[in-house]
Amino acid sequence: MGTAAVQGELWGSAPEDWADLQEPTGAPIYEAAFDAMELADGCRLLDVGCATGCALELARKRGAIVSGFDASAAMLRVARTRLPDADFRQGDLERLPYGDGSFDAVTAFNSVQYAGDPVQGLREIKRVAVAGAPVAVATWGDPERCDGTAIIAAVGALLPPPPPGAAGPFALAIPGALEALVEQAGLSAQGALEVSAPFVYPDLETAQRANLSAGPTRLAIDHAGLDAVREAFTTALRPFVQPDGSVRLDNVFRVVIAHA
Repeated sequence: MGTAAVQGELWGSAPEDWADLQEPTGAPIYEAAFDAMELADGCRLLDVGCATGCALELARKRGAIVSGFDASAAMLRVARTRLPDADFRQGDLERLPYGDGSFDAVTAFNSVQYAGDPVQGLREIKRVAVAGAPVAVATWGDPERCDGTAIIAAVGALLPPPPPGAAGPFALAIPGALEALVEQAGLSAQGALEVSAPFVYPDLETAQRANLSAGPTRLAIDHAGLDAVREAFTTALRPFVQPDGSVRLDNVFRVVIAHA
């Protein structure tokens, strides 16, 4: 069973909430990657795991010719309303539906680790990129500096037991781990960025809705029920409520810049 079959349904349960409430928190990551890649006017950019298209909207403002790929058909329906003239396609990351050397730059923001075979997914990214093209791959950073671990722990406690030997969500946060994965796929890692990306919500209810839209949360709901997940989120988020009632979770992400 491929990425789309496994992940597409999970991540497509609340695409509008993801688009409006959660995806914009990644903007600092997207902008930092585009700066490092020197994304130029007219650049043909593919975002692998594009979700509802927030990163591509920012790239379009820089003059890029944007295309998006995702496992979730529901996410892509929202993306097409944002960027109706962009090329969006759905399927498995391990089998990208593009010809060799189709793009001048490729990004994968917090998506490669959800592939059934991440190395094969990265090999596909290399294949569809022009030789020497910049590639940016982003994952969570140091868990000790990510308040988002509170949410991940709350969800994890309600998930079914993972398969033996399964990597955790912070497996690629270890210095050198993401670079090694990229190199294993034949890409040439050039360096890594550390990007601050706080999750900020106007109130506790919005914070809950935003995090309920994530794929692992849907799996927790299916396993433990919505009420249990909501209660776990309330407990996990309460320490991050600010005096004005807003919720802020500070996080760092790692972005590896490579060449195809």
